[in-house]
Amino acid sequence: MKIELTAVEKYYNRGAPNQVHALRTVDLSITSNETVCIHGPSGSGKSTLLAILGGIIGPTSGSAVVDGRKLARLPDRFLTLYRQQHIGFIFQRFRLIPELSVVENVTLPLLPLGIRPAERKRRGWDLLKRLEIGHRGDFLAAEISGGELQRAAVARALINDPSIIVADEPTAHLDTRLSEDFLSIMAELKDLGKTIIIASHDPLVSGNPIVDRCLYLRDGRLTAVPGPQ
Repeated sequence: MKIELTAVEKYYNRGAPNQVHALRTVDLSITSNETVCIHGPSGSGKSTLLAILGGIIGPTSGSAVVDGRKLARLPDRFLTLYRQQHIGFIFQRFRLIPELSVVENVTLPLLPLGIRPAERKRRGWDLLKRLEIGHRGDFLAAEISGGELQRAAVARALINDPSIIVADEPTAHLDTRLSEDFLSIMAELKDLGKTIIIASHDPLVSGNPIVDRCLYLRDGRLTAVPGPQ
């Protein structure tokens, strides 16, 4: 799925004393099956940019077009359906619910889609086995390790078979081995034709062969990264 941002501006609390100008005239084109790494300092606007790319929020001005559809023009219920069907989110701190089992966490995105419980469970277990944590599926999320949480979070992002994977600092709390494991999973997804957008400070991510292009965001302005990474 092709993604096009044109002259995107994003303000928070516009006109108020605490106004934040998070994104400034951002132009970005991402082709299907491309892996893009966006990096920059904290507060540069990376999470805001990912939220717009994932259809969580809209731009204040400019346009965000995915697969020919202008996201800001979609009614809320269609925008929600778009996210459920096409976007897989991997968050920095995973955001699993500690009191639910791993397989229950993984299958949560399927609940609003009306998929039968038996089918939800089958898909969840299939993904957990594929990501080599099937033996932890019945454990509570609070009972598993950081690496297992990471794999569970990836499984949850993949449960709806999305075309686009959006990951916000996914290796920030992982050691080198777990970061490399994560990137191996991303390489498999790239081979399956997924479009992957990763915001990361981590040189293991930006320098990885799966990354087709690195972009730099600072003070809400997006630029290409010159030279080798």
